[in-house]
Amino acid sequence: MLLYAIKKAQQKYGFKLYALCIMSNHVHYLLEPKQPEELPKIMHWLNWYTAMCFNRMLNRTGHFWEKRYHSTGFANTDKRRALNTLRYIHANPKAAGIQQGFFYDFSNYGIHDRLSDDGITQWHPAFLQLGRNLEECAAKYRGFCKKYRPQPKPEKRNHWGSRFLPSMKNKGNQKKSPGQMSLPWDKQKVHECTEVHEVAEKFIRANGFFASVPGNEILKC
Repeated sequence: MLLYAIKKAQQKYGFKLYALCIMSNHVHYLLEPKQPEELPKIMHWLNWYTAMCFNRMLNRTGHFWEKRYHSTGFANTDKRRALNTLRYIHANPKAAGIQQGFFYDFSNYGIHDRLSDDGITQWHPAFLQLGRNLEECAAKYRGFCKKYRPQPKPEKRNHWGSRFLPSMKNKGNQKKSPGQMSLPWDKQKVHECTEVHEVAEKFIRANGFFASVPGNEILKC
């Protein structure tokens, strides 16, 4: 669902997303908005939409995200900073001890190693400058990542909704605010619900180690 929301945010604001890693209790992005001042609008919309979606899925109300997002900007021409940031984001699952390598279902490391297309993210110019062709870029970035030695991070294994999603109920008679009317499972919008799965499947098959697609039993249309 979060991957689908990111895709919708891209369509709305037209930003470039170079790195993505969705952890159990936080998310890392490396993105380039069309204009720097658009970043707050992007994050506000993304956090609003996902909070609304997840609250409906979990049959709850109130805040979903704990804190305001933290961001640091740097020039897109800063090749070293860009590569270090890419590697730091892609190393998060390994640093947290949930993966031995860099492949992870909800990180876009795979499109750099396999040169695949996940439908959401793209290669940073710094990655494309690593070699004379894409294969050389992939090989050099793979070696660059293998040299990284992150410190282990404590990671709470409280994956979003793990105790609540199986018992999710769609209350069709529940009064809805105008902002809730666009949720993909409202009013039998089967085409949009299918799109949720298509976006997730394409991303995971491009990046995941086993290329499996979890969650099909969770969201019923």
